[in-house]
Amino acid sequence: MQRRPYLLAVVVFAVLCVTNAILQPSFLHPGVPVSNVAAFLPMILVAVGQTYVVLASDIDLSAGAIVSLVNVAVVSIIEGMGGSGVSVALGMATGLALGLICGFFNGLCVAVLRFQPIVTTFATGIVFGGFALWILPEAGKQVPPVVYQAYAGAVLGVPTVILILMGAIGFAAFVGRTPFNLALRATGGNMQAAYQTGVPVARVRIGAYAICGLFAALAGLALVGETASGDPLIGGALTLSSVTAVVLGGTALKGCTGGVAGSILGAFILGLINNVIFFAQLPFEWQGLIQGVIILAALAGGVLMARGRQS
Repeated sequence: MQRRPYLLAVVVFAVLCVTNAILQPSFLHPGVPVSNVAAFLPMILVAVGQTYVVLASDIDLSAGAIVSLVNVAVVSIIEGMGGSGVSVALGMATGLALGLICGFFNGLCVAVLRFQPIVTTFATGIVFGGFALWILPEAGKQVPPVVYQAYAGAVLGVPTVILILMGAIGFAAFVGRTPFNLALRATGGNMQAAYQTGVPVARVRIGAYAICGLFAALAGLALVGETASGDPLIGGALTLSSVTAVVLGGTALKGCTGGVAGSILGAFILGLINNVIFFAQLPFEWQGLIQGVIILAALAGGVLMARGRQS
C-alpha cells in the first residue's frame, strides 16, 4: 500500500462500478462508458494537472478559473473570426498558450516571489475569472458544428475522448520516467533538503504550475467541444473537485507521495458518485449530503490505512 497509495481508490472505484451496474442496467453497454468518460474528462484533466502541483507540496486554486478563461477565449476567437478552420486552430492554440501563461505566472509568484501558494492562487483565480467575465459577461456564443462533432466523434474507430484520456495517461507515463519527476517528488518531500542537494526547486515548482495550467486549458477545450459554447463560470466547481480527486487517488497534500493514476481514478470516483445519486433517485435535498458522506468515508478509509501502516 505504501508504494501503491491508489489501491484504496481502485477498491472504491470497483464498488461504485458494481453499484452503478445494479442501478443502471445499461451501465456496461458499449456506449455508456464512453459517455461517462466524455462527462468526466474535464475533471480528469484538471485533476491530472493538479497532481503535479500537489506532488511539489503546493496547491492551485486557480485551475477552475483558468478553465473558464480558456473556454470563453477560445469560443470568442472562433466566432470572431467567422468559424473557419483557421479560426478553430488559432483559437485552440491560443487557449493552450493562455493556460501555460497562467500556470507560469502562478509558478513565478509562488516559486520566485515566494508568495503563499494557497493565497496566491486564490487571488490569481479571482483575476483569471475576472478576465473571463470581461471577455464574455454571460454564457453564449457558438462554435461551428465541426468542433463538437469532432469531439463527439472518433479517429480510426477510437472515440476522441478516449484518445484524449490516453494522451493524458501517456504524458504522465513519459513524465514519470524523467528527472523532472524525481526532482518534483524531492521538492515535495523536503524542499529545503532538495535545494541543498542541487535540485532546481524554483524551476521545478514553476514547471508543475505550468503543467497544471496546460491541463486546465485542455479541460477548457474539452468543455468547448462538449457544450459548443462559452461560459465564464463553467470551470468554477472544477478547482475543489480536482483537489478532492487528487486526495481520493492517494496523493498526499503534503507532497511527494502519489501520482496521476490515482488522481484519474479519483476523478472517476467523483463522477460515479454523482451517477449513483442520480440513478438512485434520491431526493434533491439529500443529494449533497449523501455525496459528502461518501467522499468523507473514502477519505477516512485512506487515513485509517495510512495510520495502520505507521503502527
